Formats: sequence, C-alpha cells, structure tokens
Amino acid sequence: MKANQPHEETMMIRLLLTGLFAYTAYRVAVRIINEVPGDVAPLDMPGDERRKLRRQSAAMGVEPKR
Repeated sequence: MKANQPHEETMMIRLLLTGLFAYTAYRVAVRIINEVPGDVAPLDMPGDERRKLRRQSAAMGVEPKR
C-alpha cells in the first residue's frame, strides 16, 4: 500500500460529490426553465417606464404633466 492512498480516496470522494452537486443543479435549472411558459413577456428595461406612461396617457387622451 502507498502512503498517499487515503488522500487520493478523499480526493476522489470530493470529486464525486462535486460532480453530483453540479449535475443536480443543472437538472433543477433545466426543469425550472422548461416550466416557464413560452408566452411570458420579458421585463421592461428601466428607461422604458417613461415611454410606457406617455403612451398610456396619450391613449387615454390626457396630456402628461411636467
């Protein structure tokens, strides 16, 4: 038996656990992504809020206050 064999076994167990954790995280992420319906609208960018309010005011026939 080699003197460094216990260290190698510990390293292999750590690698196995790390691989299992990475695979589990990947599968969970894929499942979450697949559960999102395809018709979900993306979030607006922060600058789009002003334009959206202007369009909404114009559609209602109201002049925006400045």
